[in-house]
Amino acid sequence: MINYKHLRYFWVVARAGGIARASERLNLTPQTISGQLSLLEENLGEALFTRVGRNLELTETGRLVLSYADEIFSLGGELEEMVRNLPDGRPQLFKVGVVDVVPKSIAYRLLAPALQLPEPVRIVCREGAIDALLTELAVHRVDLVIADGPIPPGVNVRGFNHPLGDCGITFFATSKLARKLGNDFPHRLNGAPLLLPGETTMVRSRLVQWFDGLHIHPRIVGEFDDSALMKAFGRAGTGVFVAPTPIAAEVEKQYDVVAIGQTDEVRDHFYAISVERKISHPAVVAITEMAREWLFRDDPQPHAESRERKRSKKSK
Repeated sequence: MINYKHLRYFWVVARAGGIARASERLNLTPQTISGQLSLLEENLGEALFTRVGRNLELTETGRLVLSYADEIFSLGGELEEMVRNLPDGRPQLFKVGVVDVVPKSIAYRLLAPALQLPEPVRIVCREGAIDALLTELAVHRVDLVIADGPIPPGVNVRGFNHPLGDCGITFFATSKLARKLGNDFPHRLNGAPLLLPGETTMVRSRLVQWFDGLHIHPRIVGEFDDSALMKAFGRAGTGVFVAPTPIAAEVEKQYDVVAIGQTDEVRDHFYAISVERKISHPAVVAITEMAREWLFRDDPQPHAESRERKRSKKSK
């Protein structure tokens, strides 16, 4: 077991640039600090410093230990700052990681119920890749991870997958591009310019398999891990793109596009991943309940193809 007092002495020495300066900061004699460093090295079984002339330089192991010490004491500083500044009647802190491939609108709608609880909640959102966020979950830097799939195979993180449900997808294009593609969905997509979700997304392989099964071969003009960037390219008329059907109306309005077709055969899945087998955090309970009531019931939008035909008739 690491003695964190010894680790702190090591951290101060490494950051101060030597034992003499560290002794001034810690108000300890150099002999005391030197002895504590020796105990830490003995405990770890590795040398942390090597002497070069009159100076100390970190070994490879020392640099590795320093990177961990930086994070440990940074978190300690955050903890002290948070405790000192806690107001009376403070809101409950809810730290959530959102995998970067999850559409922002979906993430917002999933997290919004946490802000409607009787007790005040303050949400801290972090976005990133699934591996990085699961690492933060493991060390309790986030309480929950919202992802488009379960914990990937080979990821050595203890956690539990809580399926929120799944939904179909809708295809979108600018009105100008939609008119060029005709009305025969899904075959109107054959040869059409397509903006494809990136390889890190779970829905991509399902989408490709669906095209193959129908012998439809769109012309892929772009691949995007970031769904918002993909939609921005779609708004510019670069190609057709997809989004979860429950937010179809919102996508049409926000990006000035039209839905040209929808399928339930390709499903977008979403999960809440936590370190708890049984969900107990009130914010997580609210999120899962809302997801099952709203987002993942049978797709609520009118059939996208019929909406597009209505628009076409009105424009004529």
